[in-house]
Amino acid sequence: MKIRNMIVSGVTLLVLILACIFVPKFWSEEATAVGTIFSLLPPVIAIVLALITKEVYSSLFVGIVSGILIYTRFDLRATIDTTVEAFVSNIGDSYNMGILIFLVVLGIIVVLMNRAGGSKAYGEWAVKKIKTKKGALLSTFGLGCLIFIDDYFNCLSVGNIMRPVTDKHNVSRSKLAYIIDATAAPICIIAPISSWAAAVTGYINNPDVNGFQIFLQAIPFNFYAILTIVTIIAITLMKFEFGPMKKHEDNAANGDLYSEGERPYETVSADDVVGKGKVIDLIAPVLVLIGACIFGMMYSGGILDGATVIEAFSNSDASVGLVIGSLIGLLFTVVFYLCRGVLSFKDMMGAIPEGFKAMVPAILILCFAWTLCSVSREYLEAATFVESFIGNPTLGYFLPAILFVLALAIAFATGTSWGTFGLLLGIIVPVSGAIGPHLLVAISAAMAGAVCGDHISPISDTTIMASAGAQCNHLNHVKTQIPYAMMVAGVSFVCYIIAGFVPYWFVMLPLSIAIMVGTLFGLRFILNKVKKA
Repeated sequence: MKIRNMIVSGVTLLVLILACIFVPKFWSEEATAVGTIFSLLPPVIAIVLALITKEVYSSLFVGIVSGILIYTRFDLRATIDTTVEAFVSNIGDSYNMGILIFLVVLGIIVVLMNRAGGSKAYGEWAVKKIKTKKGALLSTFGLGCLIFIDDYFNCLSVGNIMRPVTDKHNVSRSKLAYIIDATAAPICIIAPISSWAAAVTGYINNPDVNGFQIFLQAIPFNFYAILTIVTIIAITLMKFEFGPMKKHEDNAANGDLYSEGERPYETVSADDVVGKGKVIDLIAPVLVLIGACIFGMMYSGGILDGATVIEAFSNSDASVGLVIGSLIGLLFTVVFYLCRGVLSFKDMMGAIPEGFKAMVPAILILCFAWTLCSVSREYLEAATFVESFIGNPTLGYFLPAILFVLALAIAFATGTSWGTFGLLLGIIVPVSGAIGPHLLVAISAAMAGAVCGDHISPISDTTIMASAGAQCNHLNHVKTQIPYAMMVAGVSFVCYIIAGFVPYWFVMLPLSIAIMVGTLFGLRFILNKVKKA
C-alpha cells in the first residue's frame, strides 16, 4: 500500500514538473484558465489523490500547487511566490485565525475535563443510564440537535461528550463521526437561530425581500437536511448498516473501533486521570461553554448595542463569537476546578500544550483546505465560471433539481457550503422574478445541495471537525459516510423534481419523508436478498 501511494504521489509530482517545463512553450499569451472549468480542477485533484493514496496532507498540497501552476501559467518562480502568499494570507485571515483559536481552546478544555476525571465520571454515569447501543446513538443524535448554534461547535462538543459512551457500546469511530457530521450542518441549516441562518440572511442581499423571512419559509423545502435527520433515526431504529460502514461496525462489535488506516487518536484516551472528578465537572463546563458561545455570537452581532436577538444573530461573526465563548468557558473551567480542588494549577497549565497537540491534525487539514479553496475561488475565479454556466435561470420546473446538483458539485469540489450557497443565492435572488412561485424551492435546493456537497467533501472544514470530534481517521469517516449521504441526495433530487411542479411544503414534506423511509426499507430488503442468495 505504501509503495503504491509513493508511486502515485511520485507520478503526480513528475507530471507537474514536466508541465512546468513544456506547457509554457505551447500556452499562448491570450489563453487563460481563470474563470473556466479549470477553476474546479485543483480540489478534484486533491480529493482523488487523497482517496487513492490515503494521504490527506500531501494530496491537499499537490492540489494547491496544481491550482497555482494553472494560475501562474506554469511559471515556476511565480508559483513558489504565490503558494507562500496563499498559505500566509489564509492562515493569517482574521476569520480563520479565530476558528483556529477556538479549536485550540476547546482542545484545552477537553484535556482539562479528561484530567479532572469529569469525562470518565460522565462516561460511567451515562453507561448506567444508557444501556444499549441504540440508546447511545440516539443520545448522540439528540445532543447534536440541542447544540444547533454552530456546526463547528456542534462537531467538537458532541464528539468529546459522547465518545466515552459510544466507545463503551462498541460504536465504531466512523459511525460516531457520521452521526456528528450528519447532525451538525443539517440541524444548523434549519435552525432559525444559528450562525448558518445569519449567513444565509446576509447572502440574500435584496432590498425587496426580507432575507430572514425567506430563510424561515424555505426550511420545509430543505429536503437534504431534513431527510438526513430522518435517515439517522431510521437506520438506528432499524439497526441497519450498509457499505463500508457495515464493515467498521462489525469490527467495532469485536472491539476494534478504528478498523483500518492510521490511528492517530488511538492513544489519546490513555492520558492519565489526575483528579477525582464527578459528572458535574463535565456538565458545568459544557453548559457554560454553550451559553458563553451563544452570548459571544450575539455580542459580535451587537446585542449590547440595542440589536434584537434576531438582528444580533443576523449580524454575528461566528469566528469572533466562538473565540469569546470558548475563552469564557476556559476561564470558568479553570476557576471551577480550582474551587473544587479536582486539579492543581500546575496540572491545568500542563493541559495547554496537550490541548494544542490534540487539535494539530484538524488544524493542519483546515489550513491546507482553506488554502486550496481560496486558490479555486480567488485566484482561479470559480464564481465567474459558475455564473456563466447558470446564466439567467430560465430552467422552469427543473430549476430546483438542477440547482441542487450544481450546488452539490461546487461544495464537494471546494469544500465550502457557505461559499457555495452564497454564490448561488447571489445569482438566484436578483432574478427572482424569473423564478416566480418557485423561489423558495430554488433557494432551499441551493442550500441543500451546498450542505450535501460539504457533507461528502474530504476537504470540508465541517467534515474535518467531525473526524476530530469523533477522534476518527479522516478518510475512514469520508469513505463510510459517502454512501449514506449519496442515498439521501438521490431521494432529495427526486423530491426537488416533484417540488418544481408541486411547490407546496405541506405536500412535499410528508411525501419526501415517506419516500426516504420507503427507500431505506427497500434497500434493506434488497441487501438481505443478496446476502441470502
